[in-house]
Amino acid sequence: MAVSPATKLALIKSIHTLIWVVMVCIIAYVVYSGVSGDINVYSWLAVAAVIVEGLVLWLFKGKCPLTVWASNYSDSRKDNFDIYLPEWLARYNKLIFTTVFVLGLVLMLWQYV
Repeated sequence: MAVSPATKLALIKSIHTLIWVVMVCIIAYVVYSGVSGDINVYSWLAVAAVIVEGLVLWLFKGKCPLTVWASNYSDSRKDNFDIYLPEWLARYNKLIFTTVFVLGLVLMLWQYV
């Protein structure tokens, strides 16, 4: 039995959304570490995870590899065609969470020194 393109897209969107939730939690942990001063190995692993994600986005010219993959199964190019997020959040996602991450990282570094 062949899997339909719509089912494949739904699976990619689900995986993409799950990864997004995990990354948002990681960014929130960076902010928590910076605000609380509770900086530990997990804080630095969280920073490293966000940096790795940034490198992946850079390698894919600003797009998530899952977005590239999802484009094979959808003609839509709305900002949220590849993820279960409101369109406005999908559009400004990188700007919002990069800003939050940088703020958290600055706070972490300030607390660390």
